[in-house]
Amino acid sequence: MWWDILLAIGAGLLATWLALLIALLIVRPKGALLAEAMRLLPDLVRLLRRLAADKTLPRGVRVRLGLLMAYLALPIDLIPDFLPVIGYADDAIIVAFTLRAVVRRAGIDAVRAHWPGTDDGFTALARLTRLHNTSETSDAS
Repeated sequence: MWWDILLAIGAGLLATWLALLIALLIVRPKGALLAEAMRLLPDLVRLLRRLAADKTLPRGVRVRLGLLMAYLALPIDLIPDFLPVIGYADDAIIVAFTLRAVVRRAGIDAVRAHWPGTDDGFTALARLTRLHNTSETSDAS
């Protein structure tokens, strides 16, 4: 009886992981977008740290950012990084979803204010993560 339950749980986890893998293959960043995302990585890490430390942001936003940084720091990923292209795509997708949630709660201005890189880098980040109102914030800087 216990073996049946354990096998069912294992099969469910495997099916969920395979569904996630297929979804990541479908929505993964393509060629140049993935390379662009990798160039933005140092600025992105600093952005996440700055946003997480900002006491003016809602606590839920800071908790999400802390969990995201912990996930990125862990050596275990949903999709192992040694798999070509999709190994890093899961990290990029999770970062994009988290940044979109931050923008919904805290606003694009908070993200723009903490961005440590260039205006072109922020424009690239906004394009990669599909953040809204990027033209307004770029013009104001």
